[in-house]
Amino acid sequence: MLYPALVPYCEHFLQVDLTHTLYIEESGNPDGLPVLFVHGGPGGGTSPIQRRFFNPQDYRIILFDQRGCGRSRPHACLTNNTTGHLIEDIEKIRRHLNIDRWVLFGGSWGSTLSLLYAESYPERVLALVLRGIFLCRDEDTHWFYQKGADRFFPDYWQDFIAPIPVKKRHKMIESYYERLTSDNEIARMNAAEAWSIWEGRTSTLQADADLVNHFGDPFHALAMARIECHYFIHHAFLEPNQILKYHAPLNTLPIHIVQGRYDMVCPVNQAYELTELLPKAQLYLCDHAGHSAFELEITKQLVQIMDRLPDEMDWIPSE
Repeated sequence: MLYPALVPYCEHFLQVDLTHTLYIEESGNPDGLPVLFVHGGPGGGTSPIQRRFFNPQDYRIILFDQRGCGRSRPHACLTNNTTGHLIEDIEKIRRHLNIDRWVLFGGSWGSTLSLLYAESYPERVLALVLRGIFLCRDEDTHWFYQKGADRFFPDYWQDFIAPIPVKKRHKMIESYYERLTSDNEIARMNAAEAWSIWEGRTSTLQADADLVNHFGDPFHALAMARIECHYFIHHAFLEPNQILKYHAPLNTLPIHIVQGRYDMVCPVNQAYELTELLPKAQLYLCDHAGHSAFELEITKQLVQIMDRLPDEMDWIPSE
């Protein structure tokens, strides 16, 4: 279903300010339709399998690691790491690669960032292909980290709350932030592992041991937990309900939204609320899937959309 594995034909390290240098890679067809894979988290980083959603004959496939994660440096760094910085990083990447307009492909936090970039730079976006819509409101983070998802995964929830003293569990994000930014390396790593594994365990309709192991990897877990918690304690550096409030620039863009009906990380109501506002948005509900892009029904739908997208685009390839 996914395309065969491929290797990048070009890699870049782009310094975006005095602190951060971003890892960027290109694969597929250098003259193809440019598509930017916007990973989740924040802090999730990219992996080679993410190149495989796209036909390498049709697409110029661009992956990048956001500030502080993956191969970007410095690792797990919170300095100058805000939503506004990430939006401008995407624009810097576009200019660095000499791309006029491109497709953005993002899931979970990747959908958040793709929507925010498109609201800021709609003239640079050909289309959005999104999965697991995350509006990143306080109510959305409260659902997953305080009250909501715990009712569906009470066993996993016990492991998530274990690093936090009972008297501090009424404010899980704040309490985790204390540990993830502490000077105690053992406490920091234990908290990072518990935070990240909670997300890995709840991301699929059926348990996926490989995914959980990936989320539990210390290198991945530290960046993801620290950066996610940093963003969420600061309300993602957004106004309340910012994406929906300022949706007007999205109204003319083709937007494809793939959503698992049983997504417990980013429940389906978020995708539905967004779709209701956008005249050109199409919602594809997957009735046998949760949150992960690699669940069979979600993967199939995403690949099908990307396969037909070049024929639908107002875009002329380079000669």
